[in-house]
Amino acid sequence: MERVAAAALLTVASIALAAPAPAGTLDQIKQSGRIRLGYRADARPFSYKDDSGSAAGYSVALCLRVTDAIKADLGLASLGVEWTPVTAEDRFHALQQGQVDLLCEADTVTLSRRKDVAFSIPTFPGGIGALVRTDSPARLREVLSGRRLQPGPAWRASAGQLLQTQIFSVIGGTTAEKWLNQKLNGFLLTAQVVPVDGYDSGIRQLLDRKANVFFGDRAILLDAAARNPSASELLVLDPLFTVEPLALALARGDEDFRLAVDKALSGIYASGEIGALYAKWFGEPNDSALSFFRSNGLPE
Repeated sequence: MERVAAAALLTVASIALAAPAPAGTLDQIKQSGRIRLGYRADARPFSYKDDSGSAAGYSVALCLRVTDAIKADLGLASLGVEWTPVTAEDRFHALQQGQVDLLCEADTVTLSRRKDVAFSIPTFPGGIGALVRTDSPARLREVLSGRRLQPGPAWRASAGQLLQTQIFSVIGGTTAEKWLNQKLNGFLLTAQVVPVDGYDSGIRQLLDRKANVFFGDRAILLDAAARNPSASELLVLDPLFTVEPLALALARGDEDFRLAVDKALSGIYASGEIGALYAKWFGEPNDSALSFFRSNGLPE
C-alpha cells in the first residue's frame, strides 16, 4: 500500500510539473495583440464617454500612455485597445473575472479593496468633498466648512442639531458612503442618507430639493457642477474631508504586469508629461500636486 501511495503521489507531482503555468497578462497581451481597458462612463473628468461615444478623461489618457509604453516594451508594431464600460458596482468583478486587464477611472486605494484587486502607484491626489445649493443656509455651509462663529460646547450642540435635520446623498458602494456613515455613527447623528447611482443623480437630488448635501470625490463634483445647466445654483465647498490617493486597478497576483504599469507611470511623472495631462483636466497643477507626482514616481 505504501508503494502504491508513493507512486500515486509521484504521478500527481509529475502532472503538476508538466502542466503549463497560466499565461500572465503581458503574455496574453503579446499573443492577442490587444489590451482590454475598463472605464466608467460617469466619472468625469477621470473617465467618461464623450460625444462621439469614445472613452475619455484623465485616467483614460494615462492608460493610453501606459499602453504605448507596454507596446514598446513588448516590441509590438501595434497594440489594439479594447474599451469595456464598467459601473461602480461591477468594476472590480470585471477584473477578477478577467474581463478587463486594467481599470482606467477614479479608484481610491483602500486596504479592504486590496483584498480583491491590486493597484498601481497613485495617479491623483483625491479626496471627498461636498456639493450644496447656492441658496443653502449659510449656517450649513459654515458647519460643513468647519468654521466656528460661536466657540465652545454650544457651537458643537447647535452644529449637531443642524446636521441632524439634513438629508445627505452619496453614491452607493463608494468610499464617500463609507466615510459618511462612519461620521454619522461617530457623532451619533441619525440624519437621513439617500444613496444614488451616480453623480448626475446626486446633483438632480440636490436641485429637486430631495437632498441638502451631496458627498463625492471633490474633483468630480467640481467638474459635474460646472457642466450642469444649473451650474449657477450649485456650490462645491472648499474643504477636502479626506485625503484619498487614486490609482489604476488591476488583478491581484500579476506582479510583472503591475511592474510594467508602474514603470510607465513613473516615466510619465519623471518626464514632466504629467503636468500637461493634469492641466488639461484640472487646470495648472500647483506645487502640492507636482510634489505628489514627484514623491509617488519610482526610480529605475
